Amino acid sequence: MQPSESYETGFDESTGKTINATATCPECDGRVVADAGERHCTDCGLIIDEYHIDHGATKRQPPESETDPSHVGAPQTKTMHDGGLTTQIGRYRDGTGQPIDGRQRRRLRRLRTQHRRARHGSKRERNLEQGLREVSRMIGALGLPESLDEQAAVIFRRAQAADLLLGRSIEGVAAASVYAACRCAGLPRAVDEVGRVARVTTERVHNAYGVLNEDLGLPTIPQTPRDFVPKFAAALDITATTRKRALDLAELAVETGVANGRQPSGVAAACLYQATHECDTTRTQAELADLADVTPVTLRTGWHDLRDVLQTAETDADDAVEGC
Repeated sequence: MQPSESYETGFDESTGKTINATATCPECDGRVVADAGERHCTDCGLIIDEYHIDHGATKRQPPESETDPSHVGAPQTKTMHDGGLTTQIGRYRDGTGQPIDGRQRRRLRRLRTQHRRARHGSKRERNLEQGLREVSRMIGALGLPESLDEQAAVIFRRAQAADLLLGRSIEGVAAASVYAACRCAGLPRAVDEVGRVARVTTERVHNAYGVLNEDLGLPTIPQTPRDFVPKFAAALDITATTRKRALDLAELAVETGVANGRQPSGVAAACLYQATHECDTTRTQAELADLADVTPVTLRTGWHDLRDVLQTAETDADDAVEGC
C-alpha cells in the first residue's frame, strides 16, 4: 500500500460528511459505498447502515444554530386568540423580499379582508381577540414586561371561560386583567394608573377587578406603601439615603396603623415627603401628590399623622432616657 492510500477519502451522501474511502466490509473485507441513505458492501451486499438519521441542524440553517433544536418557528403564546399559529398575509413585499406592484397589493388587501373574516368561527373568538389585543396595548402603554402580558392574557381567558364578560365591557375586563396580573406579580401599579391607559373609566376597572378577584380566586399580593417607595424614588432621582429612610418610614406607617384605610401610594408619597425633609432634599407636596396620583390634601393628611407618630416616638424615647 502506498502512503497516499491511507489518506484517501470520499463523500458519504447519507450524512453529508467526508469519510474514509478505504473502509471495508466487516464480513468479506469488500469495498463499502454510500447510496440513497444507506451504506452497503459492493461484494456481498451487506447493508451496514440503513436510514441514517442526522440529528444535527438542517442545511438551510446558519452554522451558529447547529445546536438549536427548534426548527418549527415561534412558540405558541396565550396573548393571541389562536395561539400564534395563524397565517399572516404580507403587504408590500413578496416571499423573497421583492416589492410588489399596485395590482398585487390590491389583491392581497382583499385576501387579508377575507382571511380576517374567516379566522373567527364565532362571536366568542372575536371577543377573545379584541380583549387580548386590548391587553397587549395596555401592557405596552404601561411599559410592563412581556411576561406580564402572558399572565394577563391567561386571566382574561379564564374570565371569558367563566362567563364573566356577560354584562361587562371587553375593555373593562381587559384592563382589570392587566391590573390583576400586576397584583399577582407584586408590581406596584395603582388602579388609577391602569385606568388612565384604559378605554373605560377607573370605576369600571375597579369593579371588574373585584369580580375577577372574587370569582377566579386570584393569588393577589396585598400592596403596601413599601412597594411604591422604590418606584417613586427612581422617578424623583432621590438619593439612596433618602430612599432607605422612606422605606423605614413606610414600615413604621404599617406597624402604627397610619396606612390603615389609605391608598398605599399616598402613604408612600407621605413617607418620601418626610424623608426628603429629614435629609435636606425637599420635594414639594404637589410634585409627590401628582406622582402618587392623589390630591395634595390626601398627602398632607397622611404626612401629619406620620409626623405625629414620629413625635410621639421621640417623646417616649426622651422619657425613657430621663427615667434611667
